[in-house]
Amino acid sequence: MSLEHPLLAGVGLAHGFGTRSDTPPAGLRRPRQVHGARVVSAEECDAEVEADGVVARRPGASGRIAIGVVTADCVPVLAAAADAAAVAALHAGWRGLAAGILGVGIDALRRESSGAPLRAVIGPYIGPCCYEVDEPVVDAMRYFDADLDAALRASRPGHWWLDLGLLARAALRRAGLADEAIGHFDDACTSCGEERFHSFRRDGRRSGRLVHWIAASGPGAP
Repeated sequence: MSLEHPLLAGVGLAHGFGTRSDTPPAGLRRPRQVHGARVVSAEECDAEVEADGVVARRPGASGRIAIGVVTADCVPVLAAAADAAAVAALHAGWRGLAAGILGVGIDALRRESSGAPLRAVIGPYIGPCCYEVDEPVVDAMRYFDADLDAALRASRPGHWWLDLGLLARAALRRAGLADEAIGHFDDACTSCGEERFHSFRRDGRRSGRLVHWIAASGPGAP
């Protein structure tokens, strides 16, 4: 079954971070992901729209709008206003992080949130135990400055182990979220957790995809 986090469940938000065994909700709206920094609204989102983030507002009538992204090692982020009136689903691989997807996504969510404080949860991703990168990847991340230094550990000449989640947290802080408004999961490396998670780095093209979703609910909605 999918994973829930108390930071989102605590404000009554239906959501789920994907595992091998879960089933996403019917009618899920998710885009065609391209490792960029475009964020679209739920109303304009479908499988043909190229984007790496979706935002949704609470419907005006009873009902639920579920939005989502898929990953197979990249960082999924589900975010919401504290009053549960607006939500976002964001996909952040290294290219997306370098392009600023999380800042763009949080800005889009803030515009929909009517001033309510925001919170975000970083879902399962490939951990620094398993994610080795080379110099071009590191160079693309240089604007993270000291946060990049903290996220890197040398492995062999010209290569490093990279903590994508640490950079995601840094990006969320830079977008204005306090540390206590950012959640994550312990022991949730997609590559190590073969029984629970799909991983492209581990399984290659035969890898499946994890579906991560969050729903904005209207008054009286379940």
